[in-house]
Amino acid sequence: MEIVWESPANPPQAQDYIYRKGRRYVRPYYFEFISHAKNRWAGKTIVDLFAEEFKGRPYDYYVDAVKSGRIQVDGQTVHPSYVVQSSQKISHFLHRHEPPVLAEKITVLESEADVITVCKPASIPVHPCGQYRKNTIVGILQAEQGLAPLFPVHRLDRLVSGLLIFARNADKAESFRQQIEGGLLQKEYVAKVVGLFPEGEQVVNANVNFNAREGRSSVEIDEEFSRQPLKGKVACTKFMRISTNGKHSIVLCKPVTGRTHQIRVHLQYTGHPIGNDILYLSKDVVRRSTFGSGADRAASIYMDMPPQTPGSAANSDEFSIDPMCTNCPGLAPVGYDGDEEGLWLHCVRYTGPDWSYECPYPEWAFP
Repeated sequence: MEIVWESPANPPQAQDYIYRKGRRYVRPYYFEFISHAKNRWAGKTIVDLFAEEFKGRPYDYYVDAVKSGRIQVDGQTVHPSYVVQSSQKISHFLHRHEPPVLAEKITVLESEADVITVCKPASIPVHPCGQYRKNTIVGILQAEQGLAPLFPVHRLDRLVSGLLIFARNADKAESFRQQIEGGLLQKEYVAKVVGLFPEGEQVVNANVNFNAREGRSSVEIDEEFSRQPLKGKVACTKFMRISTNGKHSIVLCKPVTGRTHQIRVHLQYTGHPIGNDILYLSKDVVRRSTFGSGADRAASIYMDMPPQTPGSAANSDEFSIDPMCTNCPGLAPVGYDGDEEGLWLHCVRYTGPDWSYECPYPEWAFP
């Protein structure tokens, strides 16, 4: 089988996408993942290294991948017993299956000579990261509207929707960066939270400590008699109730700082978490390191799953099946939970010293 390898130099194309049941899928493609051996990898065999560090595939796959040259060291095919040394270049030539995203249109709000703003749908990451490359805002805008290059001025979490600002050249991007570092930007979000949120402005000053392993933040308060130093970063968010029906409230959120999951964890701290935010609806959620979530589901969970049903697999005429791929014949990676929904958190406005951009409110923010 002739393999066409893709690289970041190959821009996404409109024909790379497949639409099915409200989801946007990417046709699987071949891609070289490159990493350099960390010090803690040194002394391990190439197969043991992959089996221990990348648990999404079975041990036998890595043995076959090394033997066939799908995994190489410093550009050379090696034996499965090869012992890796620090700083060596390790390549994994992979049949890449990206997770699906919601198939909502990315609406261009304003298009200027050096700035473009869009309304980001939930579930789509802003730029290539993790398992996503083409199924990103940057990739889709390039494929469908020819918009490139784009420099993100700010980020939104993958499950968050709303205003995104892109600079269209490096100079404008640098100008925005200086304004951000100078604390000159004001940000506004809207959220749908549980319960009757109090009237009047509510200000939360509470450190936010992000646990990268668990993918979750927690709040820390400086208690008067505590001798334990705070690990989190200083964070402040201002909240104002817009409306309520008693069961849920629509709240305007103004983060003064920009910590990971700041709005989400500060709303949890007030006792009014975002109404569909599984991660913060309870202080006692299942740990991601134990169970996994979405495309990052742990191998111990999905390796025992039954084979995909015909309805979940792609028509083999739509893309080439790779006999070595552990994700074929489906479009999505094995173990991916495709039923996730976007958070009830939406960016509505960014304001700078002499500019302001905004995005319409989402449907869930209205009665």
